Amino acid sequence: MVEQVGYGVTRFAPGDRVYGMPWFPRAAGAFADYLTAPARHLAPMPDGLGFTEAAALPLAGLTAWQILTEVAGVAAGQRVLVSGAAGGVGHLAVQIAKARGAHVIGTASPPKHEFVRALGADEVTDHRTGPPARDVDVVVQMFGGEHGLTALRALRPGGLLVSGQSAWTPGLHERAAELGVRAVGYLVDPDAAGLAALTDLVHKGQLSPHVSETFPLTEAERALNLLAEGHTTGKVVLTVTD
Repeated sequence: MVEQVGYGVTRFAPGDRVYGMPWFPRAAGAFADYLTAPARHLAPMPDGLGFTEAAALPLAGLTAWQILTEVAGVAAGQRVLVSGAAGGVGHLAVQIAKARGAHVIGTASPPKHEFVRALGADEVTDHRTGPPARDVDVVVQMFGGEHGLTALRALRPGGLLVSGQSAWTPGLHERAAELGVRAVGYLVDPDAAGLAALTDLVHKGQLSPHVSETFPLTEAERALNLLAEGHTTGKVVLTVTD
């Protein structure tokens, strides 16, 4: 919630409910009760979401939105593979791709398959059993290492893999060239217009963040350790006192 606005700010007023991902990838100092941010790094919170659910959207939601719409230009009828489809970015990417009319294939461990189907995925596979799909137009790749290289084999000729972990996938671009496909790395930007698009999807009932666990700020270390294990479903959120 906006506590105070600076000189020249016209987009918001004290008391407004806002959400965003300020300054990223620069540290925003958000493990705190208060922070300062440029007004255009924020947007009005979606109606019907509480602060906890809204906090789950900006980083993961903008990552998925920018990859699918700005980098890959996903359109109706395309086949989209989302790796880690039950994770923070993945579970939102599934919903956004479906909202754009894509045929969505998600990878997840077997206990999470029903969760991914409930998000709207048309197919769900276990990435540990081998190449997850064939003739895919776009791969949203959120795992690095060998998983990223394996996912290239799912693409049709000329298809595109967008990796949020390309720095941890040595040889990704070279292997893509060998297979006749494309691969790019991506890092999300603060984006008020993208936040407004996510809000619109929430209001249409096409996007809903899933919060699996919450921790108070005093337990931020526990939350980070849980995330580091790599087995969370949806988002983990730090909460602040009212």
